Amino acid sequence: MESQSQTHFQELDVVMGTTTRISRLMSADGFPEWKYKIKKYIKMKDFKIWKCIIKDPVRITTTVAGQVVNKKIENYIDEDFESVEEHEKALAILAMALSPDITQGFREYTSAKALWEALIEVYEGNEDMRESHQDMLRQRFNMFNYVPGESLEAQLQRFTTLNTEMIVAGIFYTKSEIKKKLLNSLPKS
Repeated sequence: MESQSQTHFQELDVVMGTTTRISRLMSADGFPEWKYKIKKYIKMKDFKIWKCIIKDPVRITTTVAGQVVNKKIENYIDEDFESVEEHEKALAILAMALSPDITQGFREYTSAKALWEALIEVYEGNEDMRESHQDMLRQRFNMFNYVPGESLEAQLQRFTTLNTEMIVAGIFYTKSEIKKKLLNSLPKS
């Protein structure tokens, strides 16, 4: 029994992440939470790595006869190798943070920025998809109510989860509106 419990916690660590282990993207449903965690993890580990994800890939160049050309790898200096290394670390961290099933669809990306943007496009969609998702969340908020037989704790957890999803999706209500909705959804008893 203890072994099963330990295995469960190890599997949870893979999904949730720790300060020493990268959170893994296991499914599309977990993307918003994963995106938040992976950004925090990378920034905590090395902010330079995060800059590599949001900047264009490194291009090591030199000037030959007045023209800028890619520098041959045999002519790299230590500074060049360090820059390339940071970008490779950024790509590796993102790639390792994807489950094997998800990785299959993203192997073609050779820069951290391109991989990051592709993940966002696939899992967050375009503007129309985001608006549709926001509309669905607003509707869930407006229709939120007590479910007969549900404990108060379960209802509060469901409401908190919905509120968090709305914030992640860019939907903001005032504290007053949120409190009013929650109080109106409580069971009469």
